[in-house]
Amino acid sequence: MNDTIVVFDRIRENVKLLRKDSMAEIVNKSINQTLSRTVLTSGLTFLTVLALFLFGGEVLHGFSLALVIGILIGTYSSIFVAAPMLVAYLNWRGKKTVPGAPTPSGGARRAKAPAKA
Repeated sequence: MNDTIVVFDRIRENVKLLRKDSMAEIVNKSINQTLSRTVLTSGLTFLTVLALFLFGGEVLHGFSLALVIGILIGTYSSIFVAAPMLVAYLNWRGKKTVPGAPTPSGGARRAKAPAKA
């Protein structure tokens, strides 16, 4: 859960900085910027829990197995599921550009003038 929050916070920051890029490019850059931190944090936590699983005895075996599976699935989902779902959702909604970015005409959208009869 923490990794997902970190990735989405970086996406939020990059939306403000990279207004001309598409949302898919922003998400990709944000994941790349947070990937090393995510791998190190999850990897070290995984090694600790794996040591508990291997050397903790029968009492800690079930608990540490649940933690090992949770770390693997949580890290995978925060990198490869949550952020791409944002891009897919925005494409599904028809928002091809970054929210808050200026329109291609350079200004706000203008309403069409009523047709003369």
